[in-house]
Amino acid sequence: MQSFSFDDTFCHLTGMLGWKSVIRTWVHQHVVILGIHDSRLPHLKEGIDYLNEAGYGAIVRNSGGLGVVLDSGVLNISLIFNGGSSFSIDAGYDLMYELIKEMFRDYGVVIEAKEIEHSYCPGSYDLSINNRKFAGISQRRVRGGVAVQIYLCVEGNGSARAELMREFYSHALQGQQTKFNYPDIHPEDMASLSESLGLELTVEDVLFKLLGSMQSLGAKLQQLEMTDEVWALYNDYFDRMIERNDKMVKNMKDVNNNAQ
Repeated sequence: MQSFSFDDTFCHLTGMLGWKSVIRTWVHQHVVILGIHDSRLPHLKEGIDYLNEAGYGAIVRNSGGLGVVLDSGVLNISLIFNGGSSFSIDAGYDLMYELIKEMFRDYGVVIEAKEIEHSYCPGSYDLSINNRKFAGISQRRVRGGVAVQIYLCVEGNGSARAELMREFYSHALQGQQTKFNYPDIHPEDMASLSESLGLELTVEDVLFKLLGSMQSLGAKLQQLEMTDEVWALYNDYFDRMIERNDKMVKNMKDVNNNAQ
């Protein structure tokens, strides 16, 4: 919740107060980030109970998409800038896509941006190598600021992460028909970058590639200063994330009580 609150804070600052663009990276241990539609699953409690038993927590994020798996082998990158009303949704996705291609251009692989239908959180800007998805992009807009967010499965077993999400939906749906179509996940359609490139790539390796690519594209990087005013704004957005997730917990309790 803190990570998404930081992105909303920097969106606000770039959009409303004219801050320069922000790039932020983050890694989390064993948590599944759910989307709004996931919070409406008919047996959500059973799905989250399954995740908890597997060693994963769960929260609902404030950007688009469905559930994704985060762990120490998954690197998240947020590009945050003043987008205004003229900067299209697709332009935001294209910006991230071009950055990722720049980062891995020396590996001689083709990175495609297209929907991998049987992945978790499928979308038209899934990033894949040989039709196996390793990354997904989402977007968040707050007060004129744009946050383009990507998760990169760098290390580990991408299919195992997909299997976790397939089981989550199995427990959370239990065969019940819903108005929204949740993904039919085929674990073999997902892989980590290490698996797709055939080498032991680490999150730290990719961080260095990100830094080098930003500099080669002409970015001048400096450390961001967190003032008292920035922290106060962050606390407001963090409170909103807590409220959003409290509602999810309340809804699960209400559904459970009605079932009884």
